[in-house]
Amino acid sequence: MAAWKEAARALAIRELLLQEAQRLELAAEPLTDGKDRRETDEEALIRALIEREVKTPEPDMDSCWRYYEQNRGRFRTPDIYEAAHILFAALAKDVVAYGRAREVAKGILAELNAHPERFADLAGLHSACPSGAQGGNLGQITSGQTTPEFERALISLAPDSLCEEPVATRYGHHIIRLDRKIEGRELPFEAVAARIADYLAESVERRAVAQYIARLASRARIEGIELAGVEALRVH
Repeated sequence: MAAWKEAARALAIRELLLQEAQRLELAAEPLTDGKDRRETDEEALIRALIEREVKTPEPDMDSCWRYYEQNRGRFRTPDIYEAAHILFAALAKDVVAYGRAREVAKGILAELNAHPERFADLAGLHSACPSGAQGGNLGQITSGQTTPEFERALISLAPDSLCEEPVATRYGHHIIRLDRKIEGRELPFEAVAARIADYLAESVERRAVAQYIARLASRARIEGIELAGVEALRVH
């Protein structure tokens, strides 16, 4: 139901914009992107209307700097983890196999706690991951490259340490070793100023378009829907 209401709202907005473009007698001049993709006449009319009626200022460097200062945490390179693992593969839906894989993983982990130097050998013998052929080495990992469960466990480890318990994921159970963590670094303002300017310009334009649509809606007679969100409509 919510998706249907949102679709109806989008159609209402589209109709409002098309009627206003027609009232202003705008001409459709569809653009192409050089890849055989072409705007429809309706898309071209809506674009022409927005370009004519919605004017937004370009963000200045002072605005960009303030945004940078207030959001420094967003502008840094990711942390990098150098890690290795041993995967004991099993599907969670196979309860017996999944439980057996965990027990085997716990046994190998106990052996590694006593003899950490055997990690590469045991990875080669037991890991169901292709990395087993490289002693379990996964190379350098950044956020989003592994499953959420694996990533949470990896982040919690100190360098040169093993996980305390096998880590369960959809692939099975893992023994994880963190070898090294390379802290991300803050990017200088000069490196991100253009990106910030684009973001601020897009944000301002989005708000301005929303305000313009709200003004059009206040002049229209709409039955069955509120553009802030409720039901289907006819626009007159």
